[in-house]
Amino acid sequence: MARFSQADLAELNKAFEDRTPDELLQWAGAIFGKRVAALSAMQMAGSVICHMLNRLQVDMPVLFVDTGVNFQETLDTRDRIARDYNLKFITLQPKLSMEEQTKQYGILYLSAEGQKDCCEMRKSAPLHEARGQYDCLVGSLRRAEGGARSRCQILSVDTAMNCVRVNPLANFTDEQMEQYIADNQVIVNPLHYQGFSTISCNRCTTPVMPGEPKRAGRWRHLGPWSVYCGINPSDLASGASLAIDLPQELIDRMLGRTTDFSI
Repeated sequence: MARFSQADLAELNKAFEDRTPDELLQWAGAIFGKRVAALSAMQMAGSVICHMLNRLQVDMPVLFVDTGVNFQETLDTRDRIARDYNLKFITLQPKLSMEEQTKQYGILYLSAEGQKDCCEMRKSAPLHEARGQYDCLVGSLRRAEGGARSRCQILSVDTAMNCVRVNPLANFTDEQMEQYIADNQVIVNPLHYQGFSTISCNRCTTPVMPGEPKRAGRWRHLGPWSVYCGINPSDLASGASLAIDLPQELIDRMLGRTTDFSI
C-alpha cells in the first residue's frame, strides 16, 4: 500500500474540469473495475447518475443506505430504478432499528448534537461497514447546490472509507439537470415534485418554501446550523491533511502512469 493524498489529485482535478459526466463515469469504471460503486439516496442527482450508468452500460453496483425511516416514496423509487435500469442495488442498514435506538438513546434528532449522533448511527455507520470493499465511490454532489458543495471537487479522498470519491455531476447546472431529466425521462423521486428540494429521513425532512435555500427543509426544527448529515465528507470542514492508503499499481493507473486509457 502507498499513501495517497488530496494534493496528489490536484493535477487530475484540473484536467477533469472540462470532462463530461459520461466521460468521468467511464473513467471510474475503467480505472477501478470491480472496486467501484455508486452511492445514491434516491434524490434527483442520484437518479441521474443511475440513468447514466444504465445508458452507458457501466457495470457498477449502487449503494443505498436504508436508515429505517426513509419516506416510502424513496424506497419505491429505489425499487423502480433497480428494475427499470437493470442495476444491482446493495442496501445498507443501521444495526439498531429506530425503535431500538430511541429506547437506548432517546429521541436524538430533537437536538443539534443528537442529530449528529443520529445521522452517524443511521447513515454514516452503515456505509462505513463497507470500508475495504471499494477503492472508489461515485457520488452525485453538484456545486450548483451551493453551501459547502459550491466548492466540491470532482475527485477527493474519503478517509473514513479509505477510498476516492468521484462526483461526475460537480459542474452540472440546475438547467442541465432539468434538461437531462426531461430529455431522458429519468425516474425521479415524486417528493421532488411535492416541494422537497432535498430528501432524506422522514423525521427530519420537510418541503421548502419558494425563496428559501434548497436545504432549508433539512432539520428545520434545529435551525440553520444543521444542514449536512456527514455521509459526504466534503460537506464538513476539515483542517487536516487528507490521505488514504491505496495499492501503488492503482495509484499509477489513476494518475495515468501505466495505462493507455484516456478521456
